[in-house]
Amino acid sequence: MKQLNLKTPDGLTIAAEKLEGRSPTIIFMPGFFSNMQGTKATFLAEKCRERGQAYIRFDYRGHGQSAGKFEEGTFTDWLNDTLLVLDELAEAPVVAVGSSMGGWIALLAALKRPNLIRGLIGIASSPDFTEDIWHRRMTDQQRKEMTEKGYIKQPSEYQKEPVIITKKLLDSGKEHLLLHKESLDLNIPVTLIHGKKDADVPWEKSEQLHQLIGKDQCRLILIEDGEHRLSREEDLELVWEVTHPLPPSLWDRSTHLPGG
Repeated sequence: MKQLNLKTPDGLTIAAEKLEGRSPTIIFMPGFFSNMQGTKATFLAEKCRERGQAYIRFDYRGHGQSAGKFEEGTFTDWLNDTLLVLDELAEAPVVAVGSSMGGWIALLAALKRPNLIRGLIGIASSPDFTEDIWHRRMTDQQRKEMTEKGYIKQPSEYQKEPVIITKKLLDSGKEHLLLHKESLDLNIPVTLIHGKKDADVPWEKSEQLHQLIGKDQCRLILIEDGEHRLSREEDLELVWEVTHPLPPSLWDRSTHLPGG
């Protein structure tokens, strides 16, 4: 894959990789505190290479190989980094594959770039997760600390040092909330995959998205024994199965994916 560095308007470097190949281009959007070297991103890279499929993966600022400090980034920053990669590297049609927070970003990117993103796969999608942190995951003491100091430190499964969650991150999420809407006017085929044993993101979020997008153009696949990461071999094969065989007719804005 060709390694690329893109410059943001505020001067940071966003690391990306691009594989040339057949259309449509698949782009992977990683989750919160994840990066383009994760299991799903790497799996899709290999599958696309084998098939000769065009593929893009990248790191948000403060993640992986991109510049910046994680704690200085906001959700708006990470969405804008995604749009920069799409605008600079992608050609229509694009299939956006988003994992966890990346599923939220993929939905927003599809709404902002409707002529570019023509299909979407959400894996354990986590729209509005910044609200969940405040209302469901934080204690009263942590909310007090957040208000007074502007951040809290949370233990992480992925590193020894705790993750710093800032108030500006949570505040930025309020600008992009989706689940309060009556509908999402995407008009593209969407497949949502979620494990019913997901302890991090309730599977009901994908069920709610299914209703908002509309059953005539959105499939919902619930995996009874699936957990949040959905990185088992059978989970990865399912992601590939719903990603790569989409027929050309689905790139027509008037064509809908049969509901599931």
